[in-house]
Amino acid sequence: MATKEVKDFVVAIEFGSSKVTGIAGKKNSDGSITVLAYAREDSSSFIKRGLVYNIDKTAQCLINIKLKLEKSLKAIIGKAYIGIGGQSLHTVFHSVNLPLEPGSVISKETVDELKKANRDFTYDNQELLQVVPQEYKVGTNSQIDPIGVVCDSIEGRYLNIVARYSLRQNLEKSLALAGIQVADYIVAPLALGECVLSDAEKRSGCALIDLGAQTTTVSIYKNNILRHLSVIPLGGYNITKDISAQQIEEEDAEELKLKYGCAYTEKEDNSDGDEDKTFPVTDERNIEAKLLNDIVESRVEEIIANVSEQVRQSNYANELLAGFILTGGGSNLKNIELAFKKRTNVEKIRTAKFVIPTIDAKNPDIRSRDGSLNTTLALMIIGKDNCFESVLEADDLFEGIQKRQDELIKQKEAEEAKERERLEQERLEQEAELERQKQEEEERERRENSWWNKLKKNVTKLGTTIFSDED
Repeated sequence: MATKEVKDFVVAIEFGSSKVTGIAGKKNSDGSITVLAYAREDSSSFIKRGLVYNIDKTAQCLINIKLKLEKSLKAIIGKAYIGIGGQSLHTVFHSVNLPLEPGSVISKETVDELKKANRDFTYDNQELLQVVPQEYKVGTNSQIDPIGVVCDSIEGRYLNIVARYSLRQNLEKSLALAGIQVADYIVAPLALGECVLSDAEKRSGCALIDLGAQTTTVSIYKNNILRHLSVIPLGGYNITKDISAQQIEEEDAEELKLKYGCAYTEKEDNSDGDEDKTFPVTDERNIEAKLLNDIVESRVEEIIANVSEQVRQSNYANELLAGFILTGGGSNLKNIELAFKKRTNVEKIRTAKFVIPTIDAKNPDIRSRDGSLNTTLALMIIGKDNCFESVLEADDLFEGIQKRQDELIKQKEAEEAKERERLEQERLEQEAELERQKQEEEERERRENSWWNKLKKNVTKLGTTIFSDED
């Protein structure tokens, strides 16, 4: 039987380019979080830059995640909070103007009308995921809360978070195939910002930089409001790939990066006769330290240049008094803070290795506090509803595995049968259309070769000859 403690928990799942992580935790009365279960699965073969591109493999991964969590919880999970992130996620500024009668007092209904007009705005091939209100322009003044103000017109200013339709659609298909109910979809960078940044940082202005495996997410805050969000398609995996280009196995390249890689090296650091220094790749092979660091630094410099460009595009580059906050697995690279300081001339740089609420956990991945699980933890913290469904009996786990496997096979077979039926229907329609065209052609030829048509042609030819001006 499940204990009382595991009948009340929040479950969150994050889809990363290197791993899918699931977590279940309980919120305590003192504001701390107790992590009750944690599971992870490699995702490099079916998720690219945060986008699911193999539905079947993702569904199987989700089934494994859910079963692992349920085994730890000794409880069946009813639903889960799902994080949305990855490439194509970005913000678009949009404003809505509403003329009013002279001397009008702005009401809640006025503000709701502006919000609705903003939400009704559509983007080509993109889905509106969330709206972050900026300010309301009332006359020449800006107001965070304009209700009660007397004016003749009002302009609502909004930051719309959008992404390609496929970003959420592929998640939905995978979750449905795995039989996982969704408590809510959460924009992952927003959850991360809420749990990693302090109120002072968001108020003073800062750039939160989440250094992931295949993406780097830049979120700009000022006056406690998100002002800009963009996902750069570059991350730690790009560094690994560059190292592996030296005819090194990818697994060895990743280890080299983590163990010896350096994001920034001062020139004087190489002046002590270290030109010949090497690092071991295998028992039989080494790589020059200078070559390794040149590769790492070059890619890090490219990432930082792209981050700086996003900060510039936000129009808040000169207002970020709290500087840059680094997080994510890539923030563990040696001298990463120094690299950002040297490449951006921003003096205030800190690394957020852990989310703000206290976490009580036995799992070594969580206790390591290296920043790689910050988004997963943040999603769980933001979630509010109890995700418990029922107690997991002793035999339920193995029965559940078989049941979900059978359901997955049946659902896949049903989809394949439906697809075959659709293709067969298309084939029949094409055949019918070809037959119709053939009959029309035969009817046309029959009419053209009829005795009446032949007679008309002869009469026309005779008339042309009789009335011809020629002798």
